[in-house]
Order: sequence, then structure tokens, then C-alpha cells
Amino acid sequence: MDRRSVAEQLWPDCTCCRAAANLRSALCRARKLGSAPAIDIADHSLALAPSLSVDFHDAWDSARRIVAGDAAARDRDRLVADLSQALLPGWDDEWLLLERERWDQLRLYALEALAQRFQSEGRHLSALQTSLAAIGIDPLRETPHRIAVEVHLAEGNVASAVKRYQEYRRLLQLELKVAPSPQLTRLVCDLPRT
Repeated sequence: MDRRSVAEQLWPDCTCCRAAANLRSALCRARKLGSAPAIDIADHSLALAPSLSVDFHDAWDSARRIVAGDAAARDRDRLVADLSQALLPGWDDEWLLLERERWDQLRLYALEALAQRFQSEGRHLSALQTSLAAIGIDPLRETPHRIAVEVHLAEGNVASAVKRYQEYRRLLQLELKVAPSPQLTRLVCDLPRT
């Protein structure tokens, strides 16, 4: 990024000169803190040093590998926590709208894939927590609700499965005036009745 843009974004309430001075001071202090520089300075531009690891990039790469079916992705339990994080919360820059949507869609697909993988491994708690993380991102999306119902049924928790289904059905009716899919409905309607 251009140095002037960085300074103005970091110190928006200062004059251009004061913001530039603040940036120079911050860069000088940053160079003294570590052995490897975190920021590359070239002419009037600043960039993150290539040696610097960015947690968002790591999470993005891991999520893409999970969606692609790579079972060797990094620590899956840690990945669930990373995928539960929104992109730059509190920022309202216009360019972020599309980037947030891209991130939300990727992390939803990755969380759903992880939840299904946990379920197939018999890791019911991890599967349930992962599906709930996806529900937290998009409460109206059916796939994580279906996975949660399937996990409850796999554990023999019929009441919990029916409760999850009913809560989701109420939410859909309230928000969109629609019903859950026949696939999800069959999961709870085909249960033996006494």
C-alpha cells in the first residue's frame, strides 16, 4: 500500500503531515522490536514481509484444502476456531463487503465438510460444535442444521434431534415463510413413534 494511504487510515483524525510522522515513528519502533522486519518498505510503498505468516491466509488455505477433500489439512479442531472468526469485524470499508461474503461462503463449506468428517469418524461432539459454528455464521442455511440433527440421531438423542429441527423450522417460518427441505424433514418424520 502507498505510505500516505496507510498513514491516513491509521491516523484519520490527524493532519497528513502528523499522520506521516506517526507512521515513520511506528515503522522505526517496529524495526527495533524484532530480528526480522515485519514490513517491507520500498520507495513510497509498504507491504508485509514475505517471511510473515498471516493467520487469515493460513485459515483460507486450510479451508480450501478441507473443501477439496484434503484429509491432511492442519489441526482440524484449531481450524474450526479460526473459521469461526469474521473477517475484520468492526471495519466498514466498502471493499470488505465482497471479501466478507467470499470468506463467509468458504468457511461455511469448510465447516460443513469438517462437521461431516468428524461425524463419519464418530467424533460427535466435534461434529456438533462445528455444525453450530456454521449455524452461527448463517442461521438460515440448512446444511449445518441437518448435520446437527444427524449427529443427535447418531448418538441416539432423538429428543435433541427433534428439538433442533423444530427450532430451525420455526426460524424459517418466522424469517422467510418457508419450510425445511423434504430431506431434513424426513430425518425426523421417519422416526419411530410410540
